[in-house]
Amino acid sequence: MIKWLKNITLQMIAGANLATVIVMLMLGFAGRVNPIAHPSAANLGLAFPFLLAINVLFLLFWLYVKRRYALIPLLGIIVGWSPVHTYFPIHLSSEPKDSCLKVLSYNVWLFGEPEKNDNGAEKILTYIRDQKADLVCLQEAAPNREQRKLVKQLITPIYPYHDSTDINQSGDFLYLYSRYPIVGRENIKHKDKNLPAVVYQVLIDGDTLHLVNAHLQSTGIDHRDKTEFKNIVTGELHKEEAEEESRRIFKKLNEASVKRTPQAKAIARYIRKNRGKSIIVCGDFNDGSLSYTHHIIAKNLTDCYTASGLGPGISYHRSGFYVRIDNILCSDDWLPLRCRVDNSIKISDHYPIICWLKKR
Repeated sequence: MIKWLKNITLQMIAGANLATVIVMLMLGFAGRVNPIAHPSAANLGLAFPFLLAINVLFLLFWLYVKRRYALIPLLGIIVGWSPVHTYFPIHLSSEPKDSCLKVLSYNVWLFGEPEKNDNGAEKILTYIRDQKADLVCLQEAAPNREQRKLVKQLITPIYPYHDSTDINQSGDFLYLYSRYPIVGRENIKHKDKNLPAVVYQVLIDGDTLHLVNAHLQSTGIDHRDKTEFKNIVTGELHKEEAEEESRRIFKKLNEASVKRTPQAKAIARYIRKNRGKSIIVCGDFNDGSLSYTHHIIAKNLTDCYTASGLGPGISYHRSGFYVRIDNILCSDDWLPLRCRVDNSIKISDHYPIICWLKKR
């Protein structure tokens, strides 16, 4: 009788494990679905890490209790290796050589809310200076008069080439600081409207690099939403309130994904049109690593973090939202040797992402 109950219990647990594997795979590949056609699927990938963690726990459980059942979570991870590896790459990279191209992308969040960080701009600019990157792409960078003085003092002396673009006169500035000559610039357009993405032509050792700096459609999540989401995560809301707030927040996220889709497609079209040329894409996609936005832009490029990073690489870190939405992608003529998200500077709501690329 006891043996029978034990077998039934194990079979029930195995059934639960199989169900979590199916859900994990659905969430992992949800980013292949166009949000315009299916808005409700747009942000399902955000829950993927939780299902992945559950299946890893199942794997450890079965290895301890009944090893042959470990095939259930193991096969789930193998079948879902693409989203697993995209979300949580494992690369133990050595220190790159000086001959590599060092690229830094950083959403500086207006230099870290000046009203809360008196010297936030100085800390951010000093950090950028000390990184000694060859190319620096900034998003949400609109320095005021005092900050422009700091830029001139700390950044301009080491970057002889620089450019800035105010996207549609919205105050959302994209900046590029470069050690190499900037020989051209163009906006990526959709239906004759400038999108929040700029292409710079940068001359590197006689070759022209097409460098895209992008800051795609915001999530639409305001301070109240972030506070409520944090309350949901910490369990400070009753079940009914938590469910209602979750639906409201995810509705906003899905609406933003729909608006972001044509922007991502326009960047993807530019990449396809210029296939065979040297391309690097930097920026804040405002969408996770398993999203449709990321999938469509990275389709003909290499995600440098996935190819050479370690761990989830969380780049947005405020109010309970912990996701990798900042990216550096490259064409096949570049080999990513190392890529990391640097969480040592916390003034902005984003961490900078840094990659070392070697010319093939």
